[in-house]
Amino acid sequence: MLTMTRFYSNENFPIDLVKQLRQLGYDVLTSYDAGQANQAIEDLKVLEFAHNNSRVVITLNREDFITLHKQGKEHSGIIICKEDRDYQGQADKIHEFISTDINSLKGRLIRIKKQNQKGCVSQVFIVKEY
Repeated sequence: MLTMTRFYSNENFPIDLVKQLRQLGYDVLTSYDAGQANQAIEDLKVLEFAHNNSRVVITLNREDFITLHKQGKEHSGIIICKEDRDYQGQADKIHEFISTDINSLKGRLIRIKKQNQKGCVSQVFIVKEY
């Protein structure tokens, strides 16, 4: 049996997306829940907190977390979502990825993006790994 991925959402992450992930059964600790909201905590400290608590960071902050990942900072995983109100679509794509990828997210950076797909009228969410 696979262990359910545990997330830590930083303070810029939409609560509606947190709710969608929770409805799918994920344990999502928000910065507010952890008593770390509205304190301007630097991204490296966010990453360290999540790692020390065996949680995957889930964020909208693309540039800073990609930089930390490329610098080789140790982490339990990073998922970067898109600023898009289709919270259900993003949650479903995350769930689909986690459910079908047998590898741990530890040390991996995953980005949820939207792009055109052949045969589709509208853009769809895809996963890109860095």
